Amino acid sequence: MEFTRMHEITQRIRENIGRVIVGCEPVVDLLMTAVLARGHVLLEDVPGTGKTMLAKSLARSVGCAFSRIQFTPDILPSDITGMNIYNQKTHEFEFRKGPVFANIVLGDEINRATPRSQSALLECMEEGQVTADGVSYTLARPFLVIATQNPVETHGTFPLPEAQLDRFFIRTRMGYPATRQGVEILDRFIEGNPLAELTPVASSAEIAEAQDSLGRVTVSAAVRRYIVDIAEASRAAENVTLGVSPRGSLALLRAAQAWAVVSGRDYVIPDDVKAVAPAVLSHRILCRNAYGSQAEASRRAVEALLGRTPVPTETLDEDD
Repeated sequence: MEFTRMHEITQRIRENIGRVIVGCEPVVDLLMTAVLARGHVLLEDVPGTGKTMLAKSLARSVGCAFSRIQFTPDILPSDITGMNIYNQKTHEFEFRKGPVFANIVLGDEINRATPRSQSALLECMEEGQVTADGVSYTLARPFLVIATQNPVETHGTFPLPEAQLDRFFIRTRMGYPATRQGVEILDRFIEGNPLAELTPVASSAEIAEAQDSLGRVTVSAAVRRYIVDIAEASRAAENVTLGVSPRGSLALLRAAQAWAVVSGRDYVIPDDVKAVAPAVLSHRILCRNAYGSQAEASRRAVEALLGRTPVPTETLDEDD
């Protein structure tokens, strides 16, 4: 797929989501970045800020299958992935697919499920398949998990372990709207729900083709070295106990390529890396003495790393 078409697809989806979601353009851009890079998204914020609405708006903007999983303490892994059911007519076991067999899966309040049920998503998110009774079933493409969780209400919740957090491509938050945006939300929803009026503006085939073409976005040797320098700086930082892994570096590379496409370029600049680094890396590092919020401490640590790491100049290496 040509770059101009990739960018045009992202713009159509962004504009369509903007008919429902007010004042969250940076979050929508990050969401589009994850879509292009085949990544999964963790939306972490207080209730009522539009997390579920954002996921539904994306699903309605893309003509593909959508499912919603409400995570609760009593949900079982088979409720997510599916199970084998004995058919009395055929006298054979048949696999009944779970809600994870969709293109866009909304996992609402994922931290309310037990670790056993949370782990049911690991193979789906990493391998794009489900294994039941020794048989593997391939998930459809594109496949995107958008999980939400409330970071302030911890009663009856199970924090996601670092291994599962690392499966999420980006972690971000919606935030409260400004006064003008709050008024616009009331004006937009006063007569009805604009979400019900959304129609698809892109197909699943177009999204899959754009994902396959993302690797053609140019990343110079200097920018690639810049990404590695950021990762190495995180491992050497005094206030960080767990630095960025090679998987985190690869995620930052793919995110920078996708952000460049969303921004209208077919090449990556250092500002693309800076723009996506907090959302891509903050949940992949652990900070010492993070009193209060580990998430906020990690975000500040990433921002400090970006401030200390030298930015590459315009001089290109011989490999470019």
